Amino acid sequence: MRYALIGCGRIATNHMKAAVNNKLEIAAVCDVLPEAMENLLAKHDLQDSDIKRYTDYKVMLDEVKPDFVSIATESGPHAEIALYCIGKGVHCIIEKPMAMNMADADKIIELSEKMNVKVAACHQNRFNVAIQELRKAIEADRFGRLSHGSIHVRWNRNKGYYDQAPWRGTWQDDGGCLMNQCIHGIDLLRWMFGNEVDEVYGATRQQFHDYLEAEDVGMAVVKFKNGAIATIEGTTNVYPKNLEETLYVFGEKGTVKIGGTSTNNIDVWDFADETEEDGEKKGLKEQTSNVYGNGHTSLFADFMDAIENDRKPYVDAVAGKNALEMVLAIYKSQKTGQPVKLPLKDFASTDMKGEF
Repeated sequence: MRYALIGCGRIATNHMKAAVNNKLEIAAVCDVLPEAMENLLAKHDLQDSDIKRYTDYKVMLDEVKPDFVSIATESGPHAEIALYCIGKGVHCIIEKPMAMNMADADKIIELSEKMNVKVAACHQNRFNVAIQELRKAIEADRFGRLSHGSIHVRWNRNKGYYDQAPWRGTWQDDGGCLMNQCIHGIDLLRWMFGNEVDEVYGATRQQFHDYLEAEDVGMAVVKFKNGAIATIEGTTNVYPKNLEETLYVFGEKGTVKIGGTSTNNIDVWDFADETEEDGEKKGLKEQTSNVYGNGHTSLFADFMDAIENDRKPYVDAVAGKNALEMVLAIYKSQKTGQPVKLPLKDFASTDMKGEF
């Protein structure tokens, strides 16, 4: 398959690695900064290749005609670029968040269905080994009735990180820690508890990052339609470095804690119907080189298979919308001081301008 990458910033190296690992025909890269393209290609020993370089993705699509692209720009233009690609019949992997408002997320879903174009939201942590084991246990009903759960994303992002790119921490192009850093964990929590959410009540603050527009800590309580409740804690205020991304699921007949810096370890694995296999899972640790984990390669492989077999990707556009909806519901709750009922209609990250 012919592949092209739009956006060559911080996360792009994971996309390029996934493309190489899946033996894709890498036709082109695109970025408004030529040096970003050169740096990325050099990092993967592709600087002398025939890969074409573009500063305009529209020109690239017309000339290169890729089968699929991944969109790894700053968050603000994700939806606009995706809608253009889908309109041209090009399949898309969209980095999180899929969009910055509910209207654009709905448009992506509607247009992709109309054009029969595959769209995957890049929530790659769903492919973590520990997360896959937890998912199998949920689907096998090993927990029995779910009681409650939580996600804790306790990370550090300092001024140096935000100085690398002026769009970071802005309502237009990024949002705060919940939208950027914590959306992966929020996606996992919603997915594990059945996706159907009744109500979200949240509070956010900007404690230590007064040079940003958006929040650096957020907390929420989530009520699921199946009766379970859960909490969300996300922050970039942890001193002095990333501490953990931890997911808890508590049920009538099981308790699981997935830990590590990016939900990549099984810290607790206890079930009433314990098997020999369960013993092997306790203490599982998946080695990762960074907090983004290893999931991009698996997500790309699944996406290619979805195109070939005309099926939905494992992490489809609806999954991307669901994660976005949770974050925007917390934002709206902060803004109004009230619980927010789902589904959420017509709310955007930019509605938070001036909050802090």
